[in-house]
Amino acid sequence: MGCRLHLLTRGLTDNSMRFFQFQSYFWKILSTIGVVSIGFMLIVLSTIAYYMVIPLGQRATDDLASIISHAAETWQTKSTAERNVFADQMQRKHDLVLTNVITPLPNSTNLLPYLFFLESSLENQLGKKIALKTSQDDHGEAWFWADIPLPDEVVRFGFTRSRIGVKPSVAFFVLLITGFFLIFITATLLTRRLTVTIERLYQAAQLIGKGKWPEPVKEEGPEELVVLAREFNRMNIQIKELLASRTTLLAGISHDLRTPLTQVQLALAMLPDDGGDSQLMSGIQRDLESVNRLIGQALQVNMELDKQDKEPVLIAEVLDHIIEAARRGDQVIEWRTDKPCCFILNPLALQRIVSNLLENAVRYGKQKPISVTCSCDKDFLIIQVLDSGSGIPPEQREAVFQPFFRLEQSRSSMTGGSGLGLAIVRQLADINGWTVQLFDREGDGTCAKLVIPLGQ
Repeated sequence: MGCRLHLLTRGLTDNSMRFFQFQSYFWKILSTIGVVSIGFMLIVLSTIAYYMVIPLGQRATDDLASIISHAAETWQTKSTAERNVFADQMQRKHDLVLTNVITPLPNSTNLLPYLFFLESSLENQLGKKIALKTSQDDHGEAWFWADIPLPDEVVRFGFTRSRIGVKPSVAFFVLLITGFFLIFITATLLTRRLTVTIERLYQAAQLIGKGKWPEPVKEEGPEELVVLAREFNRMNIQIKELLASRTTLLAGISHDLRTPLTQVQLALAMLPDDGGDSQLMSGIQRDLESVNRLIGQALQVNMELDKQDKEPVLIAEVLDHIIEAARRGDQVIEWRTDKPCCFILNPLALQRIVSNLLENAVRYGKQKPISVTCSCDKDFLIIQVLDSGSGIPPEQREAVFQPFFRLEQSRSSMTGGSGLGLAIVRQLADINGWTVQLFDREGDGTCAKLVIPLGQ
């Protein structure tokens, strides 16, 4: 029960991580649409700002600079009593405060474009640079001040931040964030609609590559993807029928071959005096038994390739049975494991792969001790079979996985091998998503390494 719970938790974690595979077709299309859309939005906002907002801001500051310049000229012509009335009029009509009481104020560090435009407009109007000052009243509102020099005095014009009204930075970020979310939602829906069929085809193709038969892919989306899904489903059915026909054909041929073989064996057994040549008869009997054994192996392997049921397996128990069977011929096999490993997999495939690797090690290990190791962590289950034979040349380590391939010396026909053992190992491993590799063992011999990903 603990094994099932652990594996179920791992499976849920792996499935939750598939959404964040950023190299997938979905994320590539989404990122492309998102980058192009956001870039276009920034271009639009920049164009609006350059050709509309900035000219309006410049026009507004030019008008304010003209009012300040004209008011400064008028101020110096007024008497003290008239100045108070004039200041009240400027505050009512233009929201400008006038005073000739000059107290030191710091220069404004506000980055508002309106203030930059106003300084430029005042410089153009008055012919000299005017640096805006800043202060804060008792209510926390910011004030901006322009000190205008006159022949006999300096008059200060002030206005509040609220008089400017516009908040371009706030407007820019509101538009940017709103546009970003709208683009993201729209691009996600559009991309999902375009890629959902491709993703289903991708998952179905993976299952077929592992020897499984997926459900038909839904035929929806654009016309091109509908046709692609329909043809893929048709191909899937044709491959399944082809393999079923192959199984039936192989079973029929095997049955038809075994019948005459049995008759030949019976006829040879009925010959008097072993046909006059007991040595020849023994050789014929061995050849017939070898052919019969090959036919049996072919049928068994075909069954194992077709049967892909998975179940929780205690790896140590499976290896114990295989190793005990291999020890019956007085073969010394050292067997150890780091810790108990439980894994959901195809037990028939595991048994066949390890049995074939161990059989090769026994056959070509020169009767020397063989070592089998098993280790597992959060990512992989690794099984190694190490012999002390003559080894395999590096340039032929992949070739030995080809059907009927045998090395000239250490894998000659005198050893009794059929040349199918490692080919069956590779085919079963590929179907289940496992990997099998051959390496040089330290000293002499070969290390056969089976790696099973635990994230399956």
